[in-house]
Amino acid sequence: MFIIEDEAHAEHVGGYAAIEDAVAELRRRADTPWNEAPNVALCMSWRTCGRRYELIEYDTDSTPWKQVRRAPALDISAQGVEWLLEL
Repeated sequence: MFIIEDEAHAEHVGGYAAIEDAVAELRRRADTPWNEAPNVALCMSWRTCGRRYELIEYDTDSTPWKQVRRAPALDISAQGVEWLLEL
C-alpha cells in the first residue's frame, strides 16, 4: 500500500495499491496550480504556504501496518513545483 501525505499539514491524501497509481496522482497534482484544489493549502496563510507531499509505503500483511519506507516526493508552492522523488 502506498499513501500520499501532505507532511506540512499532516493530511492524508490517498491510498494506492500500486506505486504507479500513487505517482500518477502526484503528477496530476504537479500539473495543477498551487493555488487551486487540491493543492491550495488548508491553513489561513495559504498564499505563502504550500504542500510537501510524501510517499509512504506500508506492508499491509501485518496489523497494524508496518511502514516500509517514507520519501519526500513533491513540493508545490507559489515558488513552483519541485520533484524530490527520483522516478
